[in-house]
Amino acid sequence: MFTKEIEKSKTINIMKPQTTHTRVFKGMIVLFVMLFLSAAGFQDKMTSSWTLQVLPNLNGAQISDVTFTDSLTGYFVTNNTNGTAFLNKTTNGGDNWVLNKTSIYSFTRIIFLDKYVGFTNSFNTLFKTTNSGANWDSIPLPGIYGDDLFVLNKDTLWLAMGEGLTGGVYRSTNGGLNWTNQFYQFNRNPDKIYMVNKNLGFIRRGETPFGSYIGRTTNGGANWSIQNEDSTFSQIKFIDTLTGWMTNINIKKTTDGGITWFVQNLPTVAGSIYNVRAMGSFSLINKDTLYGVGGWFKYPNNQSRCLVYKTTNGGLNWGYQIPDTSFNIFQLRHIFFMDNNRGWAFMIYNRSIHTSNGGSDTTFYTGINNNENQIVSTDFVLEQNYPNPFNPFTVISFKLSKSGNVKLNIFDITGKKISTLVNEYKHSGNYSVTFNAQNLPSGIYFYSMIIDGNIVDTKKMICVK
Repeated sequence: MFTKEIEKSKTINIMKPQTTHTRVFKGMIVLFVMLFLSAAGFQDKMTSSWTLQVLPNLNGAQISDVTFTDSLTGYFVTNNTNGTAFLNKTTNGGDNWVLNKTSIYSFTRIIFLDKYVGFTNSFNTLFKTTNSGANWDSIPLPGIYGDDLFVLNKDTLWLAMGEGLTGGVYRSTNGGLNWTNQFYQFNRNPDKIYMVNKNLGFIRRGETPFGSYIGRTTNGGANWSIQNEDSTFSQIKFIDTLTGWMTNINIKKTTDGGITWFVQNLPTVAGSIYNVRAMGSFSLINKDTLYGVGGWFKYPNNQSRCLVYKTTNGGLNWGYQIPDTSFNIFQLRHIFFMDNNRGWAFMIYNRSIHTSNGGSDTTFYTGINNNENQIVSTDFVLEQNYPNPFNPFTVISFKLSKSGNVKLNIFDITGKKISTLVNEYKHSGNYSVTFNAQNLPSGIYFYSMIIDGNIVDTKKMICVK
């Protein structure tokens, strides 16, 4: 499930424009007119190339994964919130959904190899269909339950199990009948797995009191190297053995098979008074075109709306679409595109939106350029807080190589600002500040450093009481 990642901004970070001045200028005029009318209290009638689709009653369950096998046939699975987890299917492009299967345990993934053969997992059982979901065969997983599933082909599968004592990475080469443990780390077992091919793959340990990491294999899981301590991802996908993207707070790209990753900047909505720049789910069309969701913004009249991010040059520039002008969708959590035109984006429950023309090229670009040769700025360093997890005190350190107006803000998981630790002009040097969470509940929090009005970095921290 997507862990909500927060990055906020009130300004547009303008660097090297990658589109013509005319296109940007026209797009900005349209958007500012829309924002003016909304702020003035008019009903927004701006047309959208996204259509609202209402999902069936899920009894409070949250969608955990979505896939489509063609423009009409799709599936989604949910967790178990109130006693039942659901697997639903559509045969008319998402206009209607019918119940396909239930479980008393949460479904975590739904993966189809073609229009007929698909897999899903629920606690200690793997389910397989060979007839488009008409029937699901149960394959018991003795002693194993999967937090995440990856299916390479009908025979080769991997499961990631985050449980501390018996978890780890498990691989099957006979369609799930038998499993071999390939990785184990006491109390720090991975809870997500993604394989590029039979050799190259990645695991992650999500945010827990025992820490997080990203691991990489080049021999099918026989050996794993821990690449990045205190780092994680919510989703990762590759277009070939060298080029891929992963999401966490930002979206990052690799061009060397995941050895190094470069942050790609997400745009700020022009005229917004509050902007959460975050991507938790993305759909990879080709090496140039990607769509993503997770971000949202506020109009000047405090109405909140979701965003769909889009790039057509591999992430060198990311633009945004505002698909919802009257649906009142706050945030989208899952996205799936069949091709450049046909795609779906889902809330965590009850509603989704659909486009058959890629949003009709209504993407706004703000001129943000991502320099793929630059990993981090040399003007500042925002350190990971220590200790982390913490209770109730933790220290946040940062380094400035040049002077500027510095803010250090703390946000909760909903994006609400709960504290400002620093708000003053700082000269170059090293600084540390203590955060006291004595009056706050346990949970995930975010801290952002803002220099001269621009957010330059955001990190997560965990309070455990």
